[in-house]
Amino acid sequence: MKTIHHVNIKEMNFDQLFKEISPEEIPDDVFTLTGKIFPVITAGKENHYNSMTASGGGMGLLFRKSATWCVLQSTRYTLELIQKEQTYTLSYFPKEYKKQVLFLGSKSGRDSEKMKEVELTSVQTPSGNISFKEARLIIECKLTQITTPNPDDFRTQEAKDYLNEAYKDPNEYRKYVFGEITHVWVKK
Repeated sequence: MKTIHHVNIKEMNFDQLFKEISPEEIPDDVFTLTGKIFPVITAGKENHYNSMTASGGGMGLLFRKSATWCVLQSTRYTLELIQKEQTYTLSYFPKEYKKQVLFLGSKSGRDSEKMKEVELTSVQTPSGNISFKEARLIIECKLTQITTPNPDDFRTQEAKDYLNEAYKDPNEYRKYVFGEITHVWVKK
């Protein structure tokens, strides 16, 4: 497999950088992707998009289709854009981009220019979604459902404690976002 050096990627287009694979061919296990690597969730289109760092979620089958799910605070600007566009990407980066990934979770894009400040190069996928040239894996999703979990629906004390703590402040409500995987891209 040929490796692309990041010195050249800013000049390359999407097709030069990525190839499509099926969800079953994703090279990492789901627990690494959702628990050890912080993905970047991006929603919007080329002229206006926002990204945030995720810290939880999963993958599996929903309605017999490959799907992802993630947990977002109800106030997140990226959630607002997911609702508007009905699509989003999950982007996974090599370890050397950890600083930039964490930066995307450090402030809101609603009231800052963080997308211009981040040291990552945006790229449009063939279906018009936004990710980054530096990503090693991109999962594109079509929004299936957004739901607010009810603390009474959970059976373990740990889950109840987590939700009750999160819901002390009305602005901290969590939303579960489910999306059908429409495309998976890996770095060539």
